[in-house]
Amino acid sequence: MSIIETLRAKANSLPEAPGVYIMKDSSEKIIYVGKSKRLKFRVSSYFSQNHTSPKTARMVSLVRDFDYIVCKTEIEALTLENVLIKKHSPKYNIKLKDAKSYPYIKITKDEYPKLIVTRERKSDGGKYFGPYSSASAAYTALETVKKIFSLPTCKRTFPKDIGKERPCIYRDMGRCVAPCVKDAISVEDYNSTVKTAAHVLDGNVSSTLSSLTEEMMRAAEDMNFERAAAYRDSIAALKKLAEKQKVVADAKINRDVFALYTSETEGVLATLTIREGSLVGKNEFMLSSEAPTAPEDVLNLILNYYEGGISIPKEVMIDFKAEDEDTELLSEYLTLVAGKKVTVRTPERGDGRALCDMAYENAKEAARQYRLDGERENKSLSRLATLLGLEFPPERIEAYDISNIGDENIVASMVVCLGGKMKRSEYRTFKIATTDGRDDYASMREAITRRLSHIGDGKASLGERPNLILLDGGEAHVNVIKPILKRMNFDIPVFGMVKDDYHKTRAITDGEREISIATEMNVYAFVYNIQEEAHRFAYLNSQNAKLKSLTRSSLENIKGIGKKKAKLLLSKMSLSDLKIAEYEKLLEIDGISERDAKNVYEYFREIANQE
Repeated sequence: MSIIETLRAKANSLPEAPGVYIMKDSSEKIIYVGKSKRLKFRVSSYFSQNHTSPKTARMVSLVRDFDYIVCKTEIEALTLENVLIKKHSPKYNIKLKDAKSYPYIKITKDEYPKLIVTRERKSDGGKYFGPYSSASAAYTALETVKKIFSLPTCKRTFPKDIGKERPCIYRDMGRCVAPCVKDAISVEDYNSTVKTAAHVLDGNVSSTLSSLTEEMMRAAEDMNFERAAAYRDSIAALKKLAEKQKVVADAKINRDVFALYTSETEGVLATLTIREGSLVGKNEFMLSSEAPTAPEDVLNLILNYYEGGISIPKEVMIDFKAEDEDTELLSEYLTLVAGKKVTVRTPERGDGRALCDMAYENAKEAARQYRLDGERENKSLSRLATLLGLEFPPERIEAYDISNIGDENIVASMVVCLGGKMKRSEYRTFKIATTDGRDDYASMREAITRRLSHIGDGKASLGERPNLILLDGGEAHVNVIKPILKRMNFDIPVFGMVKDDYHKTRAITDGEREISIATEMNVYAFVYNIQEEAHRFAYLNSQNAKLKSLTRSSLENIKGIGKKKAKLLLSKMSLSDLKIAEYEKLLEIDGISERDAKNVYEYFREIANQE
């Protein structure tokens, strides 16, 4: 019996119940996770028909076994599928490529919530707005909202920092509600202001404009013209923010629109965010190229999009036709998450269809641009391979640099370029421990030896074998590393990136000769960016290590305070707060004795007197 016949027979024995199925390859690695209302029919369909999608056929051809888990309800199956996909990250489950790189505005779940820009979405109770097309767009929106509602722009934490320091100039200018001043604003009023700001960030502008206008008129009637002027400025800023939003539907309409464009090589999920009839945001997400993009897979992707506190509108539109049971299931799930009725549908005519078409065209254009960018990068990689005498364009390039401050805190950086694009999630650092800061060659030798020792160990990034190693240095650096590769039996090309007197890349060396890239503009820009990124990453981590060392060492100069107590003190207060802390305040820290508190207090007072 063939493997397909064996799998088909196993699938036909499954129950007709909701559940999750888990496809495995010959090494028992999970390559796909799916869910179904009726396990038997869904799983058996993989092994009993010719697939129209080449990607699905490719995945099925690798399946050698599968497991399944029966669930009580479809919602339970959908939830479990999502958990398993996150846990195992199967190769053939559709994923957003580099989704974490998109910026969001987050309102933290604190007693006094903070508004910040972040590139990470977590299920931590915070509310997220976006994603924004760029960091500058996110910061512009955040600064506008903070200005409109006079929210703090400082890094103080409340209520911890209330009354600790004198308020900044923004309070005197009427530009901040000043929660740092005791009784200046109640926690209830502060949270109410933040809630209104959240309303605006979510695209709901008209009601806020009406409210601010009423407040302005009331202030004018009370002859409080300064306050009225502040409201006037806030209204102007809010209108300017609203002007950037394109009116595309009735003013009462709140909806999100999703469109999918796929080809054999690219996949893009485009989103349009409609609030109060205006297009307030749009984004395009590149999809993993190998994964099947059947409607049920994309619906699961939409579910992931809303995780972590993203606002869910009452209506979600998709431009592709999915099974009724799948859209109903997603509607039910989003309704539970949002706490209000949410409808998922595919419009066939009218404004909704026009919006779906608009989203599709955005997805198609994003795929075209991505393809053009890829072609440019491939040309650079191909030309680089020709110049260096490589048999194939390098898919994975690793570049190394050494940075140190003094003779301590020596850090080697490893930055990674995958398929012509920098891959930050793959970056690593090596803290050099066996040499001093005067020997860059020994530092590089240690870093490369440690890195190569991980090849094939299954660890993310470090377990992968590079196709090309680039070193920030000349012939000497290359000649130091080549013997290590030979001793460890790795046939990996290694070259040095040579800089001129102005610290600019001018050539690449194999340790014996220099290969000029000065006239190869595409290759020059490509290598230069890699070299600068390696230097930036190394310097940043060396600086951070030095900062921690300086902070710790200053506390460890105090009698009775070692590493453990220094860490304890810094977990309760910043170094600047410790310097001015009263004796009684230090006594409140668990684990700090009267003698310790006295020593810390007197140490910093003595330093202050000397200054």
